[in-house]
Amino acid sequence: MFGLKVAYFYFVAIQITLIKFFKKIYFSTNAYNKSLISKIPTQVYFNPNPFLLSIISPYKKKLFKINDINPNNFWLENKDKNTLDQHNFLWLNLIDRKIDGKNIQKIIYLWMLKYSNFKRKIWETSTLSSRVISWMLNIDIIINNGTFDFKKTLFQNIICQCNHLKKNIKFEKDPIKRIEVLSALTLSGIIFKEYEENYKIGVKELEKFVKNYFDKDGFPLTRSPNDHIYFTKYLILCHESIKDAQHYMPEFLDDIIRKNLRCIKFLKAPNNQFPLFNGGSENKLDNFDKYLEDFKSSKKDAKDVIGGIFHAKTKNQNLYFDVGGPPEKAFSKNYQSGPLSFEYFIDGIKIVTNCGFGDKISRKAELLSRLTASQSTLTINDTTITKFERNKLINRTFGNSIKNTFKTTELKIKNDKDVIGSSISHNGYEKDFNCIHKREIYLDVGKNKLQGIDHILKKSDGTPIRYVFRFHLNPKLSVVKTMSGNSALIQLSKNKSLIFTVKDENIELEKSVYLGGKKMLDNTCITISGNLVNKNKSFNWEIKKKI
Repeated sequence: MFGLKVAYFYFVAIQITLIKFFKKIYFSTNAYNKSLISKIPTQVYFNPNPFLLSIISPYKKKLFKINDINPNNFWLENKDKNTLDQHNFLWLNLIDRKIDGKNIQKIIYLWMLKYSNFKRKIWETSTLSSRVISWMLNIDIIINNGTFDFKKTLFQNIICQCNHLKKNIKFEKDPIKRIEVLSALTLSGIIFKEYEENYKIGVKELEKFVKNYFDKDGFPLTRSPNDHIYFTKYLILCHESIKDAQHYMPEFLDDIIRKNLRCIKFLKAPNNQFPLFNGGSENKLDNFDKYLEDFKSSKKDAKDVIGGIFHAKTKNQNLYFDVGGPPEKAFSKNYQSGPLSFEYFIDGIKIVTNCGFGDKISRKAELLSRLTASQSTLTINDTTITKFERNKLINRTFGNSIKNTFKTTELKIKNDKDVIGSSISHNGYEKDFNCIHKREIYLDVGKNKLQGIDHILKKSDGTPIRYVFRFHLNPKLSVVKTMSGNSALIQLSKNKSLIFTVKDENIELEKSVYLGGKKMLDNTCITISGNLVNKNKSFNWEIKKKI
């Protein structure tokens, strides 16, 4: 049965790959490019706020000094690097709007001369969507004092590219690219009265998108913090543009933005980032500060768990605990196999971390980051709980989806004046090793420490296992093992340290890697390991300030 399923996906992947191949050939023909031409708008009916581009743009400091570049050479000078970054025009976020207008106009004019017809990489969905969004958000400065012919050509280019998106949206299954396309279409329908139909299509499909990709709390079904950030940026872009244009605001859009902001407020860590679960990487949340300041949550909105992540906090401690199961196969592209992993902060400093996703570093780093050993949790016999598709063609077509699943059960939450935390079990090791992993983890309010109890529960006797509990540490911290053998000193600063202690067990320090940023960093991992055959076993550990 399993072989037939793989064969089916492989056959479908070949079919989709061939269709894409022939479509790209057709897209390059004159017939297709002519089919994109339609009525040219006569004018802009709404100038959107150009500063909305800063929400989606990755550029936060000067990248291009436009006045130092000869527009005639712009498409030649950076030919060997950042080519696609230039073509998405998100760098328009960095221009000096008082003095760069003429140069920008010339650069776009030259782009239209060279690239108005379909070219595979330059018209790639994300690049194209970002380009037309960037142009439309800066439409006022781009057309300012421009000739009639320039404006006509610009409007025609925008519409042709939007028509390409509209023709192919039904084939776009990647949710990241899909929300980019819908944002571009929605914006085009707002600024060009002749294409109000684009607005209706964009809003209608956005409503379907929200229904299909978010849970009842407004968190993505992928369980990915990075996806949540990305989706929220584009939803805010659409929401603010519709509001500024004084169009009727769809109720679903108001609702999902409110839920999105509540999720961000819930998961926002002391380092102004999301914790590193399920595709998470270092990603500052500065873009949302303005919206979070205006966001007011009520007591009825209070949650203990959002997106499968339990969050507990005291005055100076924060705990993030993965109590969720894996997403469905269709939403598992960014899933990392780390059930019951956690991250811990004290005094604003991250102490225990997960390794991060590694997608900004390399494919190898991303693959490594999916392993259970890369998370602060339990591994048995050096295995990874969730198996991932390894076929390259299937992965290229459907993403790195999961092949198996497991369940989390018996979630119990404790929240009183002295102790805040939760306990939960998962059965990911039951099939192969007849084991259940249960973790209890609590913040001690009065004593200002983190307490954990891990249980390995044997369902039957006779299967020998080797267990390893890993506690990955922030790469900025140093740690040394103490003479007792059952504890480690974690140095926060010259005069400030924590002590990790486990009862009746020895610890070891092993080298690990941190993959949350744009490069691989060395860090240290505290481990508790041993062998177990015919009995259950519990492990009591804690992290507290050294007196």
